Amino acid sequence: MATSVTHGIRISVQPRFEPAHSDTKVGRYMFSYRITITNTGSHPVQLMRRHWHIWDSLAPKREVEGPGVVGETPVLAPGADYTYSSVCDLRSSVGRMHGTYLMRRLDREELFEVRIPAFDMVYPIMAN
Repeated sequence: MATSVTHGIRISVQPRFEPAHSDTKVGRYMFSYRITITNTGSHPVQLMRRHWHIWDSLAPKREVEGPGVVGETPVLAPGADYTYSSVCDLRSSVGRMHGTYLMRRLDREELFEVRIPAFDMVYPIMAN
């Protein structure tokens, strides 16, 4: 698990290889990841956008950017958390992701970035 805290927002990521949705013989490695966002600060915030950097050892670097996460722009009160799951496909057995969330502090209408920690996606046989 990878964890980071930026501006009072804790991000924890747990990646997992998905064998049922992968076909390693043709270079399709599917990984899921579960992210928990916790507002450890004292002000309500809203997640507005995401920006991912995806590295795949056999493919060009990719970037993914867009509104919210999984179609939502959750609001987190102080002490609240939000958990979601998503997926990433790779052409190789080794990859890495990291990125940022653009958050909005609701009481001041301020925007700020929160770091999403880097996490590795490794086909289990490669980890041995």
